[in-house]
Amino acid sequence: MSTVAKVPCTIVTGFLGAGKTTLVRHVLENAEGRRLAVIVNEFGDVGIDGDILKSCGIESCPEDAIVELANGCICCTVADDFVPALEALLNRPNPPEHIVIETSGLALPKPLVQAFNWPAIASRVTVDGVIAVVDGAAVAAGRFADDPEALAKQRAEDSSLDHDNPLEEVFEDQLLCADLVVMNKADLMSDGERKDVTAEINKTLSRAVKIVEVQNGKVPTSVLLGLGAAAEADLASRPSHHDAEGEHDHEDFETFIVDLPLFDTPQQLVDRIKKIAEVHDVLRAKGFADVKGKPMRLLVQGVGNRIQHQFDRAWKSGEPRQGRLVVIGEKGLDQAAIRALIAG
Repeated sequence: MSTVAKVPCTIVTGFLGAGKTTLVRHVLENAEGRRLAVIVNEFGDVGIDGDILKSCGIESCPEDAIVELANGCICCTVADDFVPALEALLNRPNPPEHIVIETSGLALPKPLVQAFNWPAIASRVTVDGVIAVVDGAAVAAGRFADDPEALAKQRAEDSSLDHDNPLEEVFEDQLLCADLVVMNKADLMSDGERKDVTAEINKTLSRAVKIVEVQNGKVPTSVLLGLGAAAEADLASRPSHHDAEGEHDHEDFETFIVDLPLFDTPQQLVDRIKKIAEVHDVLRAKGFADVKGKPMRLLVQGVGNRIQHQFDRAWKSGEPRQGRLVVIGEKGLDQAAIRALIAG
């Protein structure tokens, strides 16, 4: 069967807090008549990202066309979760014309691309393109990049040191698999920082890939969809740190959920999230909160000490007004201390 007859799928990858969900939501809100479906992969037990997308109310992508996979990293659960979810969407009476797949921040995109060659789906879908979303401001600050000279010096001086940097490897694997790189949060960077980050990304890329600078994930749908990459047939040009390995794991990271109290103001929660990022080096925090006297729930998303918040929708009738926050960081977080800081 030719690629033209297959349903195109766009894989949106990117590190923690890069802005993947914001970008996907923008695609849904600007579908340009396409009938879309979304598969979103959570790293954790609460469907925060799926809930954000479902609150869009977009006719071209109804709630039942948004599928959440919360049983682990999508690239580790291909057979158990991803392929059945994809088949279920394709078997709908009115199947989608394009499927958008948002991976977790820790997912390696290449195993997911390889899954499109599985016999059960190979004749029905194709990878239209892999989009790597980069938090430009974070990279400019050195949050997810290492100094190679310093690393080489450490290696020479300490033979017992574990030199693997999972953050950097995941980041690089996402770039190496990309057909388009979206450098998000460009408005938080100076001209010099944008040039430096672009140069840093280009040093990692193994082939010519376009880099677009945006803010708030606002990329025209015509730029993101319709790349026609057929990435599953182009695996050789997408090297990975894990090509020689079998399964990978996420033992270097942990995630947990904090039940949130009622807050007097949005700033009260923002200040507490900034505090846990500063004191405990939390990588990512996202969730919903109840604010006193407000009919709408507060959506909060944080990367390090940069916190975004907005009232996204009204609490539904009969819905428990219980706020919850997903906290993600490297192994060894002091969960009790973080819960105490959030509780105030």
